[in-house]
Amino acid sequence: MKNRALFSLLIFILFFQAACTLTGPSGIFGKKSPHEQYSRKLTDAGLRPTALGALWFSEAEKSLNKPLSVSVPYKESGYFAAERPRATALKFEAKRGQRISIYLQKKPTTGFTIYVDLWKLKNDRNKKLLAYADTNGSPFNYDIEDEGIYILRLQPELLSAGEYTLVISSGPSLAFPVRSGRIGSFWGDNRDEGARRHEGIDIFAAKRTPVIAAAKGIINRVGENKLGGKVIFLRPNDKNYSLYYAHLDEHLVREGQRVSEGDTIGLVGNTGNARYTSAHLHFGIYTMGGAVDPFAFVNPNVKQPLPITAPVSQLGKSLRTVNRNVTLREAPDQEGNSLVKMPLNTLVVAEAACAGWYKVSLPDDARGYISSPSLASVSRPIKLLTLKKDSALLDKPQEDAARKLMLNAGSVVEVLGLFGDFSYVSHVQAAGWLAAAK
Repeated sequence: MKNRALFSLLIFILFFQAACTLTGPSGIFGKKSPHEQYSRKLTDAGLRPTALGALWFSEAEKSLNKPLSVSVPYKESGYFAAERPRATALKFEAKRGQRISIYLQKKPTTGFTIYVDLWKLKNDRNKKLLAYADTNGSPFNYDIEDEGIYILRLQPELLSAGEYTLVISSGPSLAFPVRSGRIGSFWGDNRDEGARRHEGIDIFAAKRTPVIAAAKGIINRVGENKLGGKVIFLRPNDKNYSLYYAHLDEHLVREGQRVSEGDTIGLVGNTGNARYTSAHLHFGIYTMGGAVDPFAFVNPNVKQPLPITAPVSQLGKSLRTVNRNVTLREAPDQEGNSLVKMPLNTLVVAEAACAGWYKVSLPDDARGYISSPSLASVSRPIKLLTLKKDSALLDKPQEDAARKLMLNAGSVVEVLGLFGDFSYVSHVQAAGWLAAAK
């Protein structure tokens, strides 16, 4: 009985650990994300073992394991087709203190659900679900607590088709701590002729400019010391750090006082070791592990994503390369990692557009970015081909692919694109793949 109890306990611990890895921020006993709830509905309905259901679950997992790289801010418009389950995932770097904002616009606005999840990449195998949009796709924000790689996944429901526009932006998670000022000294700058490093930023402003609470919280210390002069410590609500204000000319709060974001708590000065410098606020952030760079927390310069210039009219359509050795890249950037070189007339499907790039999928399911001028419509055939013998029209460019129909010798087909040893052709009865004549 003792061994049995230990075995049961071990199974529970293993299950709990696995569930915490795969579920959201509230754990296995908390609320499930909309994506998890929908997954459970598919499973309970017996759809998971079906070909369509299995493909939906496979896409969800594969997209997280092979996300494409982007830089924030980022904007894309895309299209999900109903006939084949798809998911897309984007990975990006984020710094501690940034607030990541996710905005998704859908068309149609009703009857078309896209599940949006934000994950933290812990290592190659482990990812942690951090936040998610509701089923209406409402915008949401997430304050970055750990610098690293994050993944945003989008996946629609089964047999659901529609367009979307996604915007990922970043900005400060705290308000700027001076009513009007400029940052003139940064984290890590030399102090005392190199004897120490600057553990904060200096914001220069006219003397007695209002200093404000950068977040809602409680004043946990008001005092004065030789280095910082008149100082204030503010502990934001629900955060594991304190904000440090130094060189103040005057305190305007008391210890234990609760403040709201934007409240005036002091006035800019040059007290302490700043008495021979221009008036400024020394602003720092302290955690249990020591000081951290506060710049990303308050950086007021918020960039806008590049506008989309690739024609969105081509989304969801087949396109072909117009040059030899067109590069499929991991990121929408000429310096992005090269995934594969493609010959002239290679067929791809445009799934999304960002700036001057298309995010495409190849017939073998490889995905990446191609510069939009490197692609053209397949509205006009490359050539007409008269079949010399009966030929199978396949649904994929694979020898063992399912046959859609047999085309008789003498049939004339339009060649629209190529992939490997196969041609994608259009016939009056159907479109599909033909193997090259041996």
